[in-house]
Amino acid sequence: MTSYHIPVMLEESVEGLCVKPSGVYVDLTFGGGGHARAILERLNDGMLIAFDKDEAARANRIDDDRFIFLQQDFRFLKYNLKYLGIDEVDGILADLGVSSHHFDDGARGFTYREDVPLDMRMNRALVVTAADLLNERSPEELGRIFREYADIRHPRRLVELLVRHREARPFRTAGDVKEALRPLLRGGNANSFLSRIFQALRIEVNGEMEALREMLRQVPRVLRPGGRLVVIAYHSLEDRLVKQFIRTGHFGEKEENPFGNEEPPLRPVNKKVITPSDEEVRNNPRARSARMRIAEKKEA
Repeated sequence: MTSYHIPVMLEESVEGLCVKPSGVYVDLTFGGGGHARAILERLNDGMLIAFDKDEAARANRIDDDRFIFLQQDFRFLKYNLKYLGIDEVDGILADLGVSSHHFDDGARGFTYREDVPLDMRMNRALVVTAADLLNERSPEELGRIFREYADIRHPRRLVELLVRHREARPFRTAGDVKEALRPLLRGGNANSFLSRIFQALRIEVNGEMEALREMLRQVPRVLRPGGRLVVIAYHSLEDRLVKQFIRTGHFGEKEENPFGNEEPPLRPVNKKVITPSDEEVRNNPRARSARMRIAEKKEA
């Protein structure tokens, strides 16, 4: 399924799970099934449950009695496991971000390199597209999106250009965004800037950060003592949340700790973040920003 998505840090991530032949494992981002197949190779009579909210991933399902595919958002992890009669699992893998399939399929609208429709919905059941955000959100809301998700500290000029464009005609394609932002696309950083803009729109459309928070909160409740969590993140926002939760069990000083005054339920396995090898980045340039963290649930 490498035409759909090349799995990033495949061996490192599956090794990080410490797969037990009779264990129960969850792949929260099935995609093309690369990580899932590697997990199944290490199972005997164990089980693998795979989540993916994108209907296109269904075509990659694995014909194996030990495999269950759920077309579900991973924010509903605990609910779906309970529906299957599963209270605890031995390992959870999440390869976050966007698959190569999403970027390569112009109709999905994730890329700025082609003049494609501004969609960006990973789940087509969602109503709001990236075009809807740009056409309908207030300037204040647009500013928030680009501050939080594109790391643009002073987005006023950016928002002014977007609003001016939509007052003349609505946003429909990636080309419209590039046209609107032309005054800001000078110099050698244009592609990097556009990448951050499109990343911010995608995160907002799909509610990615809140989904990640909801999923992580459920992990200690469904992971067995000694079980492993492996997360591959592709931008600092995701990685920061994962690192914070592993270290403290919550996402900030002002947030109520769901585990009270107890010790955080997880412990980091790797003190230093794991990155792809130079060889992997040469073979798969999209892996260059990947950051992997591994945690283990503490014994009771």
